[in-house]
Amino acid sequence: EQHEDALIVQEAELATERRIGAHASYLLLVQGNLAMTLENLGRLESALEIKRDVYMGRLKLNGKEHYDTIRESNNYTDTLVRHERFEESKSVLRKMMPVARRVLGENNEITLKTRAIYARSLYQDPAATLDDLRKAVTTLEEIERTARRVLGGAHPLTKGIERDLRGAREILAARETPSPGAA
Repeated sequence: EQHEDALIVQEAELATERRIGAHASYLLLVQGNLAMTLENLGRLESALEIKRDVYMGRLKLNGKEHYDTIRESNNYTDTLVRHERFEESKSVLRKMMPVARRVLGENNEITLKTRAIYARSLYQDPAATLDDLRKAVTTLEEIERTARRVLGGAHPLTKGIERDLRGAREILAARETPSPGAA
């Protein structure tokens, strides 16, 4: 919980590693840690910029079918959703979901998380259509069953998917129910 101190250490580590010519993969790892610390400090825009840079760096270094690239796309898009930048998140995830499913498989935790973030970007978007909301609910129902079977009901991802499913269902029900006095 000493994020200010961690920030100083991580910034120094990044500067040192750059100066000594550390491998790009290690630099991306250090930058990812720095982004998490910035996020913990509430410096979300800075964290988002670094997460985007890390994701783009992984794409360039490893290609889109690498595990680390898929994981970093999740880190980036999850932050985009928290910033209510839904269109950007959906754009990245539409490209990465099929890759995650093909490369890692339907039952992989990272694949499930990718699909959960996409569903969240659909149902939390105030501009979501009824079709978007239905798609979010259907996706979350599907991955909830898979997560429960593969990871167990007590796993944090399963619990998160269950929360998202409740939230998506509530929003869908509210949007499908006509308001009183509507013709």
